[in-house]
Amino acid sequence: MRNRKGAVALICIGCLFLAAALALGGYNLWDDHRAGRLIDGIFERLPIDEPSESSVPDYILNPNMDMPTEEIDGYSYIGKVSVPTLDLELPVMDKWDYKRMKIAPCRYVGTSYLPGFVICAHNYTSHFGRLKNLSPGDSVIFTDMAGNTFLYEVAELETLVPTAVEDMVSGDWDLTLFTCTIGGRARVTVRCRKTVERNGDIAADRKD
Repeated sequence: MRNRKGAVALICIGCLFLAAALALGGYNLWDDHRAGRLIDGIFERLPIDEPSESSVPDYILNPNMDMPTEEIDGYSYIGKVSVPTLDLELPVMDKWDYKRMKIAPCRYVGTSYLPGFVICAHNYTSHFGRLKNLSPGDSVIFTDMAGNTFLYEVAELETLVPTAVEDMVSGDWDLTLFTCTIGGRARVTVRCRKTVERNGDIAADRKD
């Protein structure tokens, strides 16, 4: 009788763990879908300007300038990031914290006008959850609110531990994209080199 009760207890515990796993999986799917719908709503109101074709962009004259921003629902945005290989286009917030990352990718440090620009996002499928599928040579595009477009090429992928803050911002990289793996045990990190800047008829090859 005692063995039977023990077996029943173990079955009940197993069922509870299974139910918890299913509930967590269901919540994650709902949260991912919610994040994707938020992105669609933001893009409808993200007024990225057309670049001027007759003048030198301000950031070339002053690369240390602040990035222009646009406020939507109380949050400031600096532009959008696109990853054609993943059919991904996302608005980017000016600052990062965990509340903001539930809405959209965020600037971690830096600007697109200088090397060391870092963008972070949640591992939602609709955000940066598919970064691990990128390969060297894939394109990444960032467009600021003034319409200036910066083209990058993936150079390498790294996996960093969550505490490797210095490693995340170190190195001679023009752009870094990163997200946590499921469970937060590591960070998928994509390192990029700038290839071209475009502003109207202005183009500067930066590969060398």
